[in-house]
Amino acid sequence: MTIAEVSREYGISIDTLRYYERIGLLPPVNRSKSGFRDYTRENCEWVEFIKCMRTAGIPVEALVNYVELFQQGDTTREARKQILVEQRDLLQARVDEMTGTLKLLTGKIQSYDQWNPGAEERLLPKHPAP
Repeated sequence: MTIAEVSREYGISIDTLRYYERIGLLPPVNRSKSGFRDYTRENCEWVEFIKCMRTAGIPVEALVNYVELFQQGDTTREARKQILVEQRDLLQARVDEMTGTLKLLTGKIQSYDQWNPGAEERLLPKHPAP
């Protein structure tokens, strides 16, 4: 696939794909005889992985480290696993925090459905601002 096709397929800009390759986040992509990037199924699987991880908020630096270790081979399996475990734990903490926020918002919305005029008034300042 060409870079334009990959860009359309995965909803990632061409500039971002080039950037990911330049910083080592995306392993090098083969070039056609005319010098254009020629994405293989394996390259596209990396793009899918990176997109998923970035959507989840995994930092680029952690992913670059993971890719570097991956390219070193099986001797780095434990280190790669540790990166994934750490990122999963951080993601879980964010999910937990967002779940709490979601519950708060849901309760707030329900309070509008069951309007209680005094419920929000206690949040107002006691003295009006000058």
